Amino acid sequence: MAPALPVPVSRTCGMMARVHVLGRFRQLRRPASRERAVVRPLAADGKQRILITGAGGLIGGILRAGLSDRYAVRGLDASRGSGTDVVADMKRLDEIRPAFEGVDAVVDLAADPDAAASWESVYENNLPATRNALEAARLAGVRRLVFASSNHVVGMYERDEPYASVVAGDYGKLDPASFPRLGVDAPIRPDGAYGLGKAFGEAAGRLYADEHGLSVVCLRIGTVNRENRPASARHLATLLTHGDLVHLVSCCLEAPPSLRYGVFYGVSANTWRLWDLEEARRSLGYAPRDDAERWRSAIR
Repeated sequence: MAPALPVPVSRTCGMMARVHVLGRFRQLRRPASRERAVVRPLAADGKQRILITGAGGLIGGILRAGLSDRYAVRGLDASRGSGTDVVADMKRLDEIRPAFEGVDAVVDLAADPDAAASWESVYENNLPATRNALEAARLAGVRRLVFASSNHVVGMYERDEPYASVVAGDYGKLDPASFPRLGVDAPIRPDGAYGLGKAFGEAAGRLYADEHGLSVVCLRIGTVNRENRPASARHLATLLTHGDLVHLVSCCLEAPPSLRYGVFYGVSANTWRLWDLEEARRSLGYAPRDDAERWRSAIR
């Protein structure tokens, strides 16, 4: 995998929290060994501690590059590679538990990241990976888990107006300042098995927050790509730049302990964004800087 570009983290969002970050697994394949992962002590040097699982994936790499100047970072993935310190299978709770010991927060990205993933893949990979992340965090006494949900939890709204026109780039008489954006209180409408699996993760997070006192923050992430710019008309609405992504995750990690559970959209300050950011601004202090509109001339 090509190395992720470093992303500076100069924005702060409140009270700092210690962290373990879980990154995306590309396929969530089982490592060759079924033994418990060997986890070396993480030298914090006064920094807050972070674990990234699926650290070999795109988002895991972006977060590791963008957060490592402020946090001591450990990477976990299903296979060895750049940014991976611990090799373990998220589908096997006994394998991943050592990586969670002594951590303060988890950012859980582990999943088959394909938005077109089959139900079989979601059932076999994403559901157990999400449950095990929550359970390992609970058993280890982790303070907070940030769950990488997805815009696909509400993806079916894009078949309705005015959202269908916006993602097609057919704005007509629409006014970006007044068309109704989707809030986090909109009923979930998954657009496939992948979105359904993410909806499961949000619900499971609510259970662990209410039943076990684990603070869970769910991020319905928009479009994050390696190019860090929109590649289609839809991306003009859904883009989340690398810098805004790192800022948003940092805000989640530093949010006050009083935040027990929350769902927020992860998108840049795009002129034509579909999703409302007011709740993220108010609860997290999220202040995105980028707008996909700056690249409009490059969209064919």
